Amino acid sequence: KELGSILNVYTTPVTKLEFLLGKQLPYIGLSMFNFVLMFVLAITLFQVPFKGSLLTLVAGALLYVTATTGLGLLMSALTNSQVAALAGTAIGTLLPAIQFSGMMNPVSTLEGAGAVIGALYPTTHFLTLSNGTFSKALGFSALGGSLWPLALAVPVLTVLAVVLLRKQAK
Repeated sequence: KELGSILNVYTTPVTKLEFLLGKQLPYIGLSMFNFVLMFVLAITLFQVPFKGSLLTLVAGALLYVTATTGLGLLMSALTNSQVAALAGTAIGTLLPAIQFSGMMNPVSTLEGAGAVIGALYPTTHFLTLSNGTFSKALGFSALGGSLWPLALAVPVLTVLAVVLLRKQAK
């Protein structure tokens, strides 16, 4: 936006949804490549045993990266510069994800607002999926409760980003 290239988009017949998906899809592809690379490294280099459903883990990873890139789209729709979007996304996702997702403390120990924040962040649900498939040999039937919040987050974040994106220059 700050370089003025967004003005070219304003004059095209591209819808806001098409514009946002065009921004999001390359990052989903890169994130899934990173997921596959990290999965292979965990199995081969670090010899972490994988016991659960690969399909459940991959589906969860796809939903997770789509939801998290959706958070980035939402932040970019709310801000006027790339720097502000980066800073807002970092502060608005990294800190709460680390504090409330179960990465540092078990989610079961969270109460009140912390429990609500933890339930809203995609990281909480993906950590449950990752731990369940790697450590506990769980599959879709046991982990479906962690897939549906991710599946719900994708359209909600996309619709919010589309609604909040301004296709007119102010």
